[in-house]
Amino acid sequence: MENKSLTKSIILSFSLSFGLFLLGFYIFKGLKTFSDKDRVVTVKGLAEMNMTASSASIALNFSLSGDNLQDIIKKTESKKNSIIAYLTNVGYNKNEIKINNIDVTDRQKYNKIQWIDDKEVEVKIDRYTITQSLTIQSKDVISAEDKTSQIKLDLVSKDLTCNIYTNYSFPELNSIKPKLIAESTKNARIAGEQFANDSQAKLGKIKTASQGQITIAGNYYYDGETSEASEKPKGPYIQKARVVSTIVFFLE
Repeated sequence: MENKSLTKSIILSFSLSFGLFLLGFYIFKGLKTFSDKDRVVTVKGLAEMNMTASSASIALNFSLSGDNLQDIIKKTESKKNSIIAYLTNVGYNKNEIKINNIDVTDRQKYNKIQWIDDKEVEVKIDRYTITQSLTIQSKDVISAEDKTSQIKLDLVSKDLTCNIYTNYSFPELNSIKPKLIAESTKNARIAGEQFANDSQAKLGKIKTASQGQITIAGNYYYDGETSEASEKPKGPYIQKARVVSTIVFFLE
């Protein structure tokens, strides 16, 4: 009987000790987890990706003005036909040339007042202005800019001066957005791990994350969120998509 009582006492003591050990362990883990909540690192992840234009278009437009509407219409039609004849002669198909509707401006009043030598002077202006535009579609985005320059020079030499410029169509941003965000998150984690190693800590899970606005670097503007230098695209047919994600990691 005494042996059984002794055995029960030993088992009870061991169970009590083990229970107290578990309780202390979980209290320690809880306190550590609570204290770790204040140990975080905020890092930024940059990702960039080039987008090549899927197509290009060369826009040509010109204007003629005068007081006789029918006369201006005839001159506009003649100039348009001469430009189309030139384009077909240099290799463009007629189905590649889009002829847009003409735009007619009627000022109604023939005169306007200008100040010349501190005097009001009535100046004669043309009543009608007609604007005609044409567009050439092209899949050859790389040489589109050179072709535009050549067309401009040729038309000037033929007394068919126009305003000429090139437009580019790019793929939808949504087609590269998932890959761009994944890359920025990956780069943020690399930066966070470097910081954690330098601090003799271990990078934990993500606490919060925010994706910056995707910006485009191209022919016209560039907008960035970091001070890191970024090379602009070298060709007008290339745009660079750029995103900076801000991520807060726990440190363990």
